[in-house]
Amino acid sequence: MRRPRMKHAIGLTFGLAVLWLSLSGYFDKQLLLALGVLSVGLSLWFAHRIGAIDSAGAPIHLFPGILGYWLWLFLEIGKANVIVARAALSTDMTLSPKMVRVPAPQKTAVGRVTFANSITLTPGTVSVDVSGADILVHALTEELADVDGMADMGRRVCAFEGKDTAAGGEEA
Repeated sequence: MRRPRMKHAIGLTFGLAVLWLSLSGYFDKQLLLALGVLSVGLSLWFAHRIGAIDSAGAPIHLFPGILGYWLWLFLEIGKANVIVARAALSTDMTLSPKMVRVPAPQKTAVGRVTFANSITLTPGTVSVDVSGADILVHALTEELADVDGMADMGRRVCAFEGKDTAAGGEEA
């Protein structure tokens, strides 16, 4: 079994601790904080046992670039919420479900998963299948089936991933 790199172990520890604190919200109860430390420690031990403390299991090199991407994605989720709400509240029910193929130019598994999850997080779209060099996406409306917009999302993932790739898309 490979020895984990210390910076990945520290990054994973920090990430797990921040996640636990943000999800639990307990900062003042000593017992719960102790259980949080225990759960982070146990998670680290399991990650070490399976050899997941490396650049793929704890991709700390992505951290600086992903903050800007998250901000951009948050705004895109807001825009998509408005589109879905408008379609759902419309009296003529303008839903037009569509399947489209979007290029997935990411070179790493982390990048591809981030891209597929970002599509699914955006209201009105779901990543149905990730295969080959593309992702099959179900979109609720014609407006949400914007292949160029999703390809832009893919380029942004490539940018924070450290890859500069551009591609188009096609309707499924």
